[in-house]
Amino acid sequence: MLEQLNEIEKTALEALRSVADGAALEAWRVAHIGRSSPLMQVFAGLGKLSKEERPAVGAAANRVKAALEAAFEEKAQAIKEAALAKSLAEETLDVTLPGRPVHVGRLHPSTQQLRRVLAILAEMGFQVYTSREVETDEFNFQLLNFPPNHPARDMQDTFFVEAGERGENPILLRTHTSPGQIHAMREFAKMNPDNPPPIRIALPGMCFRYEQITARSEIQFHQVEGLVVGENITFADLKGTLNDFARRMFGQGARTRFRASYFPFTEPSAEMDVECFVCGGKGCGVCKNSGWLEILGCGMVHPVVLQNGGYDPKRYSGYAWGMGPERQLMLRYRIDDIRYFWGNDLRFLEQF
Repeated sequence: MLEQLNEIEKTALEALRSVADGAALEAWRVAHIGRSSPLMQVFAGLGKLSKEERPAVGAAANRVKAALEAAFEEKAQAIKEAALAKSLAEETLDVTLPGRPVHVGRLHPSTQQLRRVLAILAEMGFQVYTSREVETDEFNFQLLNFPPNHPARDMQDTFFVEAGERGENPILLRTHTSPGQIHAMREFAKMNPDNPPPIRIALPGMCFRYEQITARSEIQFHQVEGLVVGENITFADLKGTLNDFARRMFGQGARTRFRASYFPFTEPSAEMDVECFVCGGKGCGVCKNSGWLEILGCGMVHPVVLQNGGYDPKRYSGYAWGMGPERQLMLRYRIDDIRYFWGNDLRFLEQF
């Protein structure tokens, strides 16, 4: 049996010398170290040998197998290198050709717009204040002048995490960034309860509403809240701030207008429009032929909200607004479906 193994090794190595390509090498592997090869037949017959012969024959068979496998790997590497050398010798390589472009990642368009809004507000002296996305009914509604069963709650369909029983304080996903107003005012008021400091902050974040998903509405969206609280703050300050913001965002020639509106947490309340930058105010499909585009809601902070935040409404006043970055992007780039922002379609995202 040992002589047979030596003959198997010798025959296989001699046959390997004449192998010149991948197909022939594969045929050699099947013939000499495959399942049906003579070497594998030796392994299959080990059980028929005596106890004295079995260790010596088994060790010799393993040695031959290892030698043939090593020779196979060496030959495969040699064939691969020969093929590469032949390819380089026969093919023309133009080293002056430009390289393939590398696709790099980029910020999501909503993130880009959100950062642009916050950068403008930072230039205007606003500090960024972040608040939590999971809120209680108390902070999301009640402290913002939305009493239980108030009809204005129908304006904001809500995702409840823990609904609870009537009269309790259920947990929900915030429907707007306005709860951050209460958190911020209370945090600032703790610094000096008798003489709370003025506030000038921007509150960005994600909001959630249980609405039918359409081309114009989504169940999640970004919002940037602005809050200013201090002594002798007037509606004129609100208009001046937002007009300055509009010029920084849409150009120095941007025209704006304010329309009366209603929000429970501000009084008086208004909505702000900017002259359509697509048609220049002449009327088009983007502005529905009105010449104006709505960009935010705003108003003077309601005295009840100020009091709930720890500020005396007899001494302090303030204004607030809420704007949507996705809404501004839709208007600026004539995007007709808000679902594109969350569809993760690279054909859309790579345009920004």
